[in-house]
Amino acid sequence: MDIKIDENLDITDVVCPVTFVKTKVALDELDDGQILAVRLNDGEPVQNVPRSVKEEGHQILKLLHNDDGTYTLLVKKVDDE
Repeated sequence: MDIKIDENLDITDVVCPVTFVKTKVALDELDDGQILAVRLNDGEPVQNVPRSVKEEGHQILKLLHNDDGTYTLLVKKVDDE
C-alpha cells in the first residue's frame, strides 16, 4: 500500500516528553486524514510516542526501522471533534 506522507517531523534531537509534545503539535497542524512521518530514536521515544499518539485517538499506520538505528512512525490524523 502506498502511503502519501503530508508532513515530516524529525524528533531525534529531543528527549521525552518533548518528543510527544512536538509530535502532537505537528498533528494539530494537519487536516483530518493526513499522514505525519515522525523520525524518532530507539528506546524511550519509540516506546512512548506511538502509545501516546494512539491514546490521543490517532491511527498508527506503520513503524519502520531505519538503517541508522532510528525509526519512522507513520501516523494518520484522526479528528475526533
